[in-house]
Amino acid sequence: MENGRIGRRIKAFRKLKGFTQVEFANKLGISLNVLGAVERGTKKVPEELIDRIAETLNIDKNELKGIG
Repeated sequence: MENGRIGRRIKAFRKLKGFTQVEFANKLGISLNVLGAVERGTKKVPEELIDRIAETLNIDKNELKGIG
């Protein structure tokens, strides 16, 4: 999975759900720096974090990954 693509999708879904980066990072229990790096595609997103992001956004993780 390409980091930049999933990062852009995370950012788009986050904004669609109305979360700021600060709010979303707090909900996920990660730093704002980590979330920013994930959204920019400069940090690989571990599968466990993808699961937490999808759950927090109330979407299927395959939708988040752009699969299906």
